[in-house]
Amino acid sequence: QVQLVESGGEPVQAGGSLRLSCAGSGRTFSSYCVGWFRQSPGKEREYVATITWSGGFTVYADSVKGRFTISRDNAKNTVYLQMNSLKPEDTALYYCAASSSRVPPREPHDYDYWGQGTQVTASS
Repeated sequence: QVQLVESGGEPVQAGGSLRLSCAGSGRTFSSYCVGWFRQSPGKEREYVATITWSGGFTVYADSVKGRFTISRDNAKNTVYLQMNSLKPEDTALYYCAASSSRVPPREPHDYDYWGQGTQVTASS
């Protein structure tokens, strides 16, 4: 069993930066791929990024490539999402999720555990 808690979301001006954290519990957390997704009201959950269990491989959605960076510190059981050059369209509830897949998945149904989300609001 893995439990995930996101933090770091807050209102920010467009062009600004935020770092989201995803704290995982359970001694097996470091063996999971971890992904970030986001969802705005009235829209489907959107894939953002994934990092493999070792941190050696990362994948990004085209909409955030070059602006967002996913990383992890397995000693702290934490995965981060550094978000730079934020745009109003990045406004959403951001979720982290853990997957036992060895190949970084992009689909929500491939993830086994989910956090409750943290709100990011980027205003112009």
